[in-house]
Amino acid sequence: MINKTEIEKAQNSWGNGIITIGKLKDNPKESRIFTMNFINKHYDFAFGDVLFKPTKASEKQFRNNNKSALSYFIGSDNDFAEDKGFALNPWVMVEFKNESINIYDNIATAMGNYFFTDPSGEKIKVEFSFVYKKNKEGEIKIVLHHSSIPFKA
Repeated sequence: MINKTEIEKAQNSWGNGIITIGKLKDNPKESRIFTMNFINKHYDFAFGDVLFKPTKASEKQFRNNNKSALSYFIGSDNDFAEDKGFALNPWVMVEFKNESINIYDNIATAMGNYFFTDPSGEKIKVEFSFVYKKNKEGEIKIVLHHSSIPFKA
């Protein structure tokens, strides 16, 4: 069974990974290797497609495989020309504020806002919905990731 503490730990690990990717932006090889490991650790692409709709993707907004997720985080893939490398910003802090976490045996849904802080101290608010699955090895993996900038009238 999955629990709330495991979800919060997975969220913190995800946020710290995003920060690390940004710290590695001046070393493309190391950044790529770290990001591939980050994706494998946090997303369940090894099982199959992950439903992944990241914040700043609009032309090819659904990133359901490892290759397209990697491009979103670090860019440099001609198949995804819009990608500039979201995680390369660099961010200095990522903070999750869960509105709700619902547990269903080995599946959990989480929805809320997360905040990305840049080096100047500016915070960007992003809405998220994630679905996590606990696999047979006890690892928590994202199987659905949807995030977007809040609507402005």
